[in-house]
Amino acid sequence: MRNAHYALSAADARALLAAAPAVHLAALSEGQPDGRPILRVLNGAVLDDAIYFHGAPVGEKTLAVGRPCVVSWEETVAQIPSYFVDPERACPATTFYRSVQVHGLLRPVADRNTKARALGALMAARQPEGGHVPITAEHPLYAKALDGLLVLAVDLADLTGKAKLGQNRSPEQLVRVLEGLWRRGEPGDARAIDLVRQANPRVPEPPFLEAPPGLRLLCAPPAALAPQAAALLAGTYWNGSFSLETLAASHVGSSAWVAAVDADERLVATARALSDGVKRAWIYDVCVAPERRGTGLGKRIVSLILDHPVVRHARWVGLSTRDAHGLYERFGFANRSSLPSPGYTATDMVLLRP
Repeated sequence: MRNAHYALSAADARALLAAAPAVHLAALSEGQPDGRPILRVLNGAVLDDAIYFHGAPVGEKTLAVGRPCVVSWEETVAQIPSYFVDPERACPATTFYRSVQVHGLLRPVADRNTKARALGALMAARQPEGGHVPITAEHPLYAKALDGLLVLAVDLADLTGKAKLGQNRSPEQLVRVLEGLWRRGEPGDARAIDLVRQANPRVPEPPFLEAPPGLRLLCAPPAALAPQAAALLAGTYWNGSFSLETLAASHVGSSAWVAAVDADERLVATARALSDGVKRAWIYDVCVAPERRGTGLGKRIVSLILDHPVVRHARWVGLSTRDAHGLYERFGFANRSSLPSPGYTATDMVLLRP
C-alpha cells in the first residue's frame, strides 16, 4: 500500500470483510476464448482463515477454480466536497472510504463437514434470527445437497484493508471537514464524523463536540453500545416496564442517537430522538451516569441531540420529564401546560421554534 497511514490492522480488515453484506470476486477464467476476466457479486462467509462461497457446480465461476483471484469489498463513508476545505479550488474534493482485498487462489472445498460449517456461517451472517434446521454434514435435509453443491474458498493469508478517512489532512482541515459534515447532515454524515475522528485521534474536537475532560461525544454510536445505553437507563422511572433488550433496540432504531464515552469506551451518557426531520421531533432517554452528573455533560448531550441533523430543523420538539426542568429551559423548552394548545400534561415540555 503506497500510503501506509491508510492501512488497517489485520484484525480490523478481517472484521470488515466478515461484516460485508456482499463481496466482489474477480478472476481470469480458464477457457474463455477472448481471455475476459469474470467479476461476480457474491455472498461470502468468513470462517477460520478463509472466506467461503457457494453455488451450482456449473457456470463461469467453475472456470476460475484453481486460478488466482481477488475478493474485494468497499464502503463509501462520505463524499467530501472541496469547499469544506477550500472556498475556491476544486482540488480538495475527495471520497472517504473503507475497503478490503484478499488475493489468493480460488480453491474447491470437498470435505462435507467443512462445507456444512461454511454454509452454517453464511446462514448465521445472513439470517441471524435462525428459523431453519441447523446445517450439519449428516442431517438428512442437507447430506445429499452438500454432495452436489459447489463450495469455494479463498484463504485470508494475503488480506489487506484500507481506510482513507482524512489521515493526509492537516488538523485544521479535518476540523473543517467535521464541521462541514455536521452542518450538511446527509444520511451517514453523523457516522462518518465518528469514523473520521476514530482514524485521527489527535485532531482537536470541533466546538459542537466539546466534552468534559476525559470524555468523547459520539454522533452515531455503534449498535454494540446499545446494551450499555440500556443498562444506564435500567430502573429509571420512565423505563420501568421495558426489558434491557427493548431499551437497546429502541436506541438502534431511533432517528438520532448520541452518546458520550470515557477513555475506556464505556458509555456514560445517552440521548435519542424520533423525528420527521422538518416538522416534529421528540427527545427520549436523556441520561447521564450518576458519577458524571454535575460536570456539564448533561448540557452537552442535550445540545448535541437538539443540533443533530434530523432534529435541528424540526419546528416542534417535545420531551416528557419529571425533573431537570431547569436544564431543558436553558434550551428554550417550556412546560406544555403553559402553552395554549389543548391536551398537554404537566410533565411534558415543548420547544417551539420559529
